[in-house]
Amino acid sequence: MRDKMMERWSTYEPFYVLLSDKKIADIVITHHAQDRWSSRVESEKTGFEDICSFLWKKLKDGKVESYYRNEEDVYLIDEDLVMVAEFALLDNETDIAGNPLYKMIVVTFLGRMSETIELRDLKSYYSWLRHSRRMTLIKNSRKRK
Repeated sequence: MRDKMMERWSTYEPFYVLLSDKKIADIVITHHAQDRWSSRVESEKTGFEDICSFLWKKLKDGKVESYYRNEEDVYLIDEDLVMVAEFALLDNETDIAGNPLYKMIVVTFLGRMSETIELRDLKSYYSWLRHSRRMTLIKNSRKRK
């Protein structure tokens, strides 16, 4: 979804927001991200347009930052909401200087750190998830024998 506030005639340059070193000109919300949004973030405004307008506002205000310094997958919104996003080049779209523009594909929302304390350290959280899933699989395989 493009930014609706910037749809003006006689605008020659496409609108974008700078996030780290990428110029974001479009946002795509996956169905998985929409499901996670409704279950982990907000249950009232769950439409694609609601989520996109929220993200555009936060991007414009500079409230979205990288969770880790070197990685570009996980982002924090308002230093609380954890989001996983990927980036893809927009075909045939550049800024005035010829630099490429990107679309941000929101994969999922992990939740709020204020509500889920485990999200404060994602690496240990993911290792705990892998361990608990592995132990569940081991227990289930023991039952089948």
